[in-house]
Amino acid sequence: MKLKDIKALASVQGPARSIAERLSRKCYSVEDMRKLAARRLPKSIFEYIEGGGEDEVSLRRNQSSFQDWSFLPKWGSVENFDLSSTLLGGPVSMPVTLSPTGGTRLFHPEGESAVARAALAEGIPYGLAHLSTTTMEDVSAAAPGLRRWFNLEPTQDRGLLQAVLDRVSNAGYEALLVNVDCRAIGHRERDYRNGFTAPPSIKPKTVVEGMLHPAWALGFLANDAIAFPNLDADVPEGPLASSPDMWRTLLAGSYEPTDWDDIQDLRARWNGPIILKGVVNPNDVALAVALGIDAIQVSNHGGRQLDHMAAPLDVLPDIVERAAGQVEIIVDGGIRRGSDVVKALALGADACSIGRPYLYGLAAAGEAGVAHVLQMFRSEMTRTMMLLGVSTIEELRTEGRDLIRHRNEAFARTQPTRIHKAAPMGLAQMRTP
Repeated sequence: MKLKDIKALASVQGPARSIAERLSRKCYSVEDMRKLAARRLPKSIFEYIEGGGEDEVSLRRNQSSFQDWSFLPKWGSVENFDLSSTLLGGPVSMPVTLSPTGGTRLFHPEGESAVARAALAEGIPYGLAHLSTTTMEDVSAAAPGLRRWFNLEPTQDRGLLQAVLDRVSNAGYEALLVNVDCRAIGHRERDYRNGFTAPPSIKPKTVVEGMLHPAWALGFLANDAIAFPNLDADVPEGPLASSPDMWRTLLAGSYEPTDWDDIQDLRARWNGPIILKGVVNPNDVALAVALGIDAIQVSNHGGRQLDHMAAPLDVLPDIVERAAGQVEIIVDGGIRRGSDVVKALALGADACSIGRPYLYGLAAAGEAGVAHVLQMFRSEMTRTMMLLGVSTIEELRTEGRDLIRHRNEAFARTQPTRIHKAAPMGLAQMRTP
């Protein structure tokens, strides 16, 4: 074979000209990004992303629950294809949101700002964690056109609550994500083994891991200390700084007996949308509706809180039935593919939220890594919906339950189609006797 024949059969790629191009050539799934993140981060830091509560049963079930559902594609034309939708009264380019995650600058120096810019470019909302490591004002400045949501916990301290809400509103956040699954900190044994205690303990293996990952270590040491500047009403001045007392308060956890009355008070104080995050019990849906809550996020906190907690996808059909269209429904937990999103939407969710997948992208390649993860979700959703035979998100929601089947559901037994008109011998022989 001549050289010109070889060139005709295969193109020769030159060197990648950007991080995005390099990622597109070697990372074809979230799992590929996960493996790249594992190489870029010290083991203890990576396990902070990966870990769950106790025996991590909930963590594993979150992902395996999606394997219980199979697609039943329909045949027909797919025209005017469109992934766009609406959520909480505003547009989204696809029904995906980014969940709040704490300690984000542990994974990349640009942290939440890089995530926010990627979300803005993709046209989807980003929930900033109460325990974020970048000020809410800096995130707003980094992505001024982004649909920003702020995450917090209910509190009985009405004065502090109102002051924080005022700061959130002044920073341009349109909605609140309120955790209702954090009355205590989950027993995350990987964190204890790796020194994520209160305050954190630096073990010899931590130092060794840092030395083996010099790029990460340099970024970590060259930037402000890991701190949580959004817990108070005041905007911090000067470089961020942490303290043992701060870490002790955050990681040790403290029980504050908040109840539905505190949610009702929060509803009265906040004029924008409120999303209750951490709802898995269908009985709580009616209470949320009665209080004027706008949406619920069906979530078990990524399997990091109560172990053996129901997987969000397992309870989603019951939640949808109980909601009866009175609140919007977002679901998270175990979502790793665009096909997972399609399954959740077919079961009645209005949107899905991801956490670990975009953290893998951030750890692997900063803003470009987050962008690559979101682009993979977009392309996977597009391919899945086209193969399923649906053109729009609305069509998927309307017909979805006819296009998906749980492994425990019996397939309906149907009689073979009887052919009445004259037919060639081959078809005539197919008639039911």
